[in-house]
Amino acid sequence: MNWKKLGLVYAPTGLGDWAVQTATLPTPVRHASGAIRVFVSFCDARGIGRPGYVDVDPSDPTRVLKVSQEPLIDIGVPGTFDDNGAVVCSVVDVGGGTYYMYYVGFEQCLKVRYRLFIGLAISTDGGEAFCKYKTTPILDRTPTELYFRCGPYVLLDGGIFRMWYIAGSEWTEVEGKSMPVYTLKYLESKDGLMWGDEGVSSMDITNPDEHGFGRPWVVRHADGLHELFYSIRRRSVGAYRLGYARSSDGLNWERRDASLGLDVTPGSFDSEAIEYSAVIEVDGRTYCFYNGNAFGRDGFAVAELVHR
Repeated sequence: MNWKKLGLVYAPTGLGDWAVQTATLPTPVRHASGAIRVFVSFCDARGIGRPGYVDVDPSDPTRVLKVSQEPLIDIGVPGTFDDNGAVVCSVVDVGGGTYYMYYVGFEQCLKVRYRLFIGLAISTDGGEAFCKYKTTPILDRTPTELYFRCGPYVLLDGGIFRMWYIAGSEWTEVEGKSMPVYTLKYLESKDGLMWGDEGVSSMDITNPDEHGFGRPWVVRHADGLHELFYSIRRRSVGAYRLGYARSSDGLNWERRDASLGLDVTPGSFDSEAIEYSAVIEVDGRTYCFYNGNAFGRDGFAVAELVHR
């Protein structure tokens, strides 16, 4: 693939105390207004994330049309799974102006650095305001997914909610720092609310330089081809790089990372890392929204597909 980087789209510029730094995990959907609504999480001065959105022009996705002025949901009360951050990962338009927002809750711990589990918030007004479905995770810990059930991407496909997510029960040391180990799992749900306890393994780590995958993003084509855009945590660079895979069923993936053609740029905001790719086709054009260094410290960016 050949992508043209269009540059940074948006970073927090004084929205309020809840959004003073970072714009991480861009999550685009085509909004009823005609804009591309990019749900994204901003951080406060302590680095605690809360989701908002940025509407951009489909003909020029670097042109910002509207920005949410308040967080769509707040962090949880002390002791809950999302008391140290809520980061949006996937938003599903289920019809009738209702959106399901799947997010990851951050919880700091004593004997491990943190735990990450999946929550759900629902909007019934076209994605302007959201309310948490419940104060506990919709995907909580299991015996084989102890610390991480996170990074969800949900696709409504033929009346079935299909979720690809990241899960793990291990930590590894990378340059003297304890880092998570997690792989790609898969689950299905009839209503998008209730999910099974145990995910099916969809893609494992096979390269010793890798110790985890970041938020998956799946595009399903009419002929049944599934494309997976994801992030790879590499030991050798201490940061993320982007990956790409293909599948006929969305379960068994053939990795084709080298063919993605979207990598770091020396001297730029994405010189050290590139991650959290999210691909959307709008009016015959294909865009990839993503983050660069430090998980979106300088904001989120976009690239356009020039040639497949």
